[in-house]
Amino acid sequence: MYACVPHHVYIGFPQVNSPKIWSSLGSSRMDFRIFAVSSSVNEASTYIPAAPIFLPEGPWKQIPGGVTAAKGFKAAGMYGGLRAKGEKPDLALVTCDVDATSAGAFTTNVVAAAPVMYCKSALDITKTARAVLINAGQANAATGDAGYQDVIDCANALAKLLQMRPEEVLIESTGVIGHRIKKEALISSLPKLVDSLSSTIEGADSAAVAITTTDLVSKSVSIESEVGGTLIKVGGMAKGSGMIHPNMATLLGVVTTDALVASDVWRKMVQVAVNRSFNQITVDGDTSTNDTVIALASGLSGSTKISSLNSYEAKQLQSCLDAVMQGLAKSIAWDGEGATCLIEVTVTGADCEAEAAKIARSVASSSLAKAAVYGRDPNWGRIACAAGYAGIPFHPNKLRISLGDILLMDGGQPLPFDRVAASDYLKKAGETHGTVEIRISIGDGPGSGQAWGCDLSYDYVKINAEYTT
Repeated sequence: MYACVPHHVYIGFPQVNSPKIWSSLGSSRMDFRIFAVSSSVNEASTYIPAAPIFLPEGPWKQIPGGVTAAKGFKAAGMYGGLRAKGEKPDLALVTCDVDATSAGAFTTNVVAAAPVMYCKSALDITKTARAVLINAGQANAATGDAGYQDVIDCANALAKLLQMRPEEVLIESTGVIGHRIKKEALISSLPKLVDSLSSTIEGADSAAVAITTTDLVSKSVSIESEVGGTLIKVGGMAKGSGMIHPNMATLLGVVTTDALVASDVWRKMVQVAVNRSFNQITVDGDTSTNDTVIALASGLSGSTKISSLNSYEAKQLQSCLDAVMQGLAKSIAWDGEGATCLIEVTVTGADCEAEAAKIARSVASSSLAKAAVYGRDPNWGRIACAAGYAGIPFHPNKLRISLGDILLMDGGQPLPFDRVAASDYLKKAGETHGTVEIRISIGDGPGSGQAWGCDLSYDYVKINAEYTT
C-alpha cells in the first residue's frame, strides 16, 4: 500500500451537522483553519444536512460546487423507488461532457459486489469514462451472475440514453448485501435522471444526498488552486457511516477535476491520495463489499498536460487531491454510526510515512481505545497497547503519548496527570461532537502519519442490530 519513503502528508480536518452536530460550532480549535461553504437551500437539504468540510491550510480556496465545480461535469440526484423506506433520493448520476481520464480504487473484500467487478473490468478496457451511476438501497453484493447481469443491463440502458459506449459508464451501489438492484425501477427512472443533469450546486448536492444510507450528513467538497500557473478545480462527494475500515471503508466516492493529466500518472496519484485518506479511516473494523472511489479528470481547465509523476505540477495536483479526499474521509469518520466525536491519531518519529500510518490506523481501529473515549476514560494503556501490536518495531522507552495537550506518557514511562481534566477533555469532545486528538511519538525518525476514527457507542449496536428491520 505504501512505499517506505518519507514524504510530506497533507491533512484534512473534521465535520459538523444534524442534531448531534450543531453544538460543535460553539467549540473552536486554534491549530488549524476551518473552511466551510454553505450550499444553496434546495430539495436535497430537506432530507439530511450537508457536512462542513475541514481542510488543511494550503495554496487552495474552498469553493461551492462539489463534483460539478470542475469544468465539464454535471450531476443529478432523484428518488427512483429503490429505498425500502421513505422517498429520500436514491439515484445519483455524474457525467462529463468529454472523455475523462479515469481511475478507481476498490474494496479488498473477496466477496466484492457486482458493480465493483464491473468497474474493474471497465477500467481495464478503457482509460476514459463519461458517467458514474450510483444507487442506494441495494448493495447488489453476493448476488451471483444475475446481479452482475443487472449491472450490465443498467450500464447499457444509461449508455443508450447518453449515446456513449457501455464501458464508459461506471456503476456504484450501496445498501443491503444480498439484495439485487431494483433494476426495473432504476432503468425506468433513467430518462428523468438524465434530464435533471445540471452543472449547478443543486445538482451536486442532490447527488451527494442520493448516495447516502445511514449517513446523518451528506459529504461534498470542492477547491480551486493553481497547477502549473493555471487555475484548476478539484471536487468530490462521498458516502459512509458504518462498515468503515482501512482498505477501503464502506464508502462510495466520486472525485472530479478539470486538470489535464496522463492516464498512468492519474491512476497512481489517485491511489496515493486514497492511501492517505480513505485507507486511513475506521469506524467499526468492517470492510465493505462495495467500497469504490472513481476519479475523473476532464482536462478542460486549459492547463498543461501532466505527464510525469515527479513533476512540480504533479506534486501540486497531488496535494489538491489529497486535501479533497482527506476532507471527505474525515467527514465519514466524524459521521460514524452512533459516534459522538471524531478521533484523530497522529504518529511521529517513525522511520517512514508507511510505518507511522500503520501505527495510527492500529490505534484508531482499537475497539478498546474507542470504547474508552466513549466512556470518557483517559485509559492511555489501551493506546500504548494498540501502538505496540501494529507490527512496527520501536523501542518502548521512546514511546510518548498525549491526549490533547495532556502528556500521559514520556520516555516509555507513565506520568502523573490530572485525570479529571483528561476526562473533561473527552467529555467536552463528546458533548460538542468535536475532535479527540491522540498524539504518539515512537522515536526520532522523519516519518509521520495520521488516521481518523470515532468513539464506539451503544447506538452503534442499536443501528446495526436493526439495519434490515
